[in-house]
Amino acid sequence: MRILKRGGSLCWQVGHYVSSDAQVTPLDIALHPIFASHEALVLRNRIVWHFEHGLNCKQRFSGRHETILWYTKGERYKFNLEAVRVPQKYPGKRAYKGPRLGEFSSHPRGKNPGDVWVFPNVKNNHVEKTSHPCQFPIELPERLILALSRSDDLIVDPYLGAGTTAVAAVMHGRRAAGSDLVSEYLTIARQRIKTVIKGTVPYRPIGKPVYVPPANTSLTTSPFGPNRRVS
Repeated sequence: MRILKRGGSLCWQVGHYVSSDAQVTPLDIALHPIFASHEALVLRNRIVWHFEHGLNCKQRFSGRHETILWYTKGERYKFNLEAVRVPQKYPGKRAYKGPRLGEFSSHPRGKNPGDVWVFPNVKNNHVEKTSHPCQFPIELPERLILALSRSDDLIVDPYLGAGTTAVAAVMHGRRAAGSDLVSEYLTIARQRIKTVIKGTVPYRPIGKPVYVPPANTSLTTSPFGPNRRVS
């Protein structure tokens, strides 16, 4: 709060805490009252980040999402939807009634990505993987940086880790600063930023589909038997 300027955004990404007796506490719910105690902070979105892979649980459903709380300092703030539009699900859809009958009904430049984001977390085979055990994909801070800041703005991550936020910031012409308690992670972060400057940073492009099925998908294995034909 001290360093955040008026009109700036604060994005807090958290998962959940599991106690020794296996009770789950959603950390965003636990922390929101602390943020809300600052009158200048306004919660704009609670974003759910969904990923398909993670630890497999035996006594509850496996956790496959984390959340991002997006706050702004004050009522006036930046939001650049044009920078983060995603492809329309039905780009050829047309209005079926009213004054726009027959016209394309979806935005030609893509749609608002909504508050549920689906892309992989960073596991061992991820192109961005470093030795950090809980590394975020670049796409996570990248979307927020593109939508909530402008060129040359300062992006600060006080829990920098392997430098993913700084990498996303520098990639898109922002300045970056951060800190971490583990010197090994800061070394990794510096090395990654150098690769950004050189144009060689390993990177899973924003908006890349999670899975693209092969061209011939008429035959598949289903719960009803192998090679059952599906439409």
